Amino acid sequence: MSRPRVAYFLDTDIGGFYYAQHHPMKPHRLSMTYNLCLAYGLYREMEVYRPRAATSTELTTFHTDDYISFLRTVTPDNASEHARALARYNVGRTADDCPLFDGLYDFCALTTGGSIDGAKKLAGGTADIAINWAGGLHHAKKSEASGFCYVNDIVLAILELLTRFPRVLYIDIDVHHGDGVEEAFYTTDRVMTVSLHKFGDAFFPGTGDVFDTGAGDGANYAVNFPLRDGIDDASYERVFRPVLQKVFEVFRPSAVVLQCGADSLANDRLGCFNLTLRGHAACVEYVKSFNVPTLVLGGGGYNIRSVARCWTYETAVCLGTDIDPRIPYNDYWEYYAPDFELHIAPGTIENKNDREYLDKVKVKVLEGLRSIAAAPGVQMAELPPAGELPPAPEVTGENKEPSGRRAEARNEFFLGDNDVVMGGSNRGTTPKSSSSKTPSKSAAPKPAATKTATPKPSTTKTAAPKPGAARGVPLRIVSPKTPAGAPRMLLKPTAPRAASPTPVPVPNGASSIASAGLPPPTPAPVRRPPGPPTPSVP
Repeated sequence: MSRPRVAYFLDTDIGGFYYAQHHPMKPHRLSMTYNLCLAYGLYREMEVYRPRAATSTELTTFHTDDYISFLRTVTPDNASEHARALARYNVGRTADDCPLFDGLYDFCALTTGGSIDGAKKLAGGTADIAINWAGGLHHAKKSEASGFCYVNDIVLAILELLTRFPRVLYIDIDVHHGDGVEEAFYTTDRVMTVSLHKFGDAFFPGTGDVFDTGAGDGANYAVNFPLRDGIDDASYERVFRPVLQKVFEVFRPSAVVLQCGADSLANDRLGCFNLTLRGHAACVEYVKSFNVPTLVLGGGGYNIRSVARCWTYETAVCLGTDIDPRIPYNDYWEYYAPDFELHIAPGTIENKNDREYLDKVKVKVLEGLRSIAAAPGVQMAELPPAGELPPAPEVTGENKEPSGRRAEARNEFFLGDNDVVMGGSNRGTTPKSSSSKTPSKSAAPKPAATKTATPKPSTTKTAAPKPGAARGVPLRIVSPKTPAGAPRMLLKPTAPRAASPTPVPVPNGASSIASAGLPPPTPAPVRRPPGPPTPSVP
């Protein structure tokens, strides 16, 4: 089997952002990860991209306009002017999870841009796996920051994937429940969310019970596997494989988004699991085995030495490359002292996930998946970009129209002798597809001011013509406003076109005019020679 095409997104500046003193989230872990991948030489086996910053228009595909506008304008210097907004959006409170720091909006735009661009690489078919370790911030809500997350790059990446793929599977192996992503797609059957996480004991965010399975059209499309403290590699794999096997069987995803939060590793500052790098990466290897386009993202992880080790090792797993268990020399060599080994030892927390408990939850999860009769179908129609439309077929033989037969106005859709005048100047132009990302408003078309030459009556009687293929570029009617995340689809006309008026019997010479549905020509008045003058009466 050939190696997958891997697109890797990194920005060397993103590690310079700083949440706050004593805050567990350290963007510096990304600089360590990038440098360790460089030291191992993994960049030679993949395409490396510097992500662009996501635009505010892209961010408002999911988040509200006022929330993104707030993130753009608020800074630590003008925080006093936005006191009410800070409380409303859960940003900048004292000892809060989501502090207000310098460059907050730029940080959000960079982390999100890599995830969106990775989704575009998969949608365009130019990569099999896209990696953005800066992404995976799964707690952010539509108009609120939460759990160290301000902008939900995962939701925005999934919305981008939905423009190309009918079904997207989201898998979360972070120690915390992926509540922001589940909430965004809780009522749809086009996205299935699967999360294995710590649940109970007032553990953040407090959601993700096994009975939370979705609502409406999304019933049974939210899969939650709550776990207890101390789960190890063997127990985790015992539940991960059968659940994911059933998910792929019933849902048949067209694309996968895998959130690889490293706080589920042993010895994490906020986590409570005993996973090693091998156990964590075994999940990535298993998802990769299904050969579905996959977007791999980061997430939590608060022991920066373990995070850099984990995400470097999982990069190698995505590439199908074995790397040396001895860490090579790099810019952060002293961070990996004293052993300088890649792999870490399992944790020592008591494993409270006994076989009986895991089997009970697994049975409940599989019962919910069995209630899904079949993978949901979605009617999709792809509109080719301008410039890629096929040329109009050449009309030859008896269907070829004699030159000089009639003048064609630019606002007409010509169907042979069944000429129907359209209301817009769409003759010979390429239809523009509406972006699923930013609904655009299309102005009403203005009728062209050109004049149509009056057809001359034919001297031979012609039968009613059959509708032929339209010449030039086919007219496609596209919705001017497409919901976020929806595929580009052609609309069905809501009402049939008004029938042409019934042909009026006319003399033989004007039969071709009547067959086209045009009014008959008005006969010219008969001119009679003047008679003799009437004698005047005296």
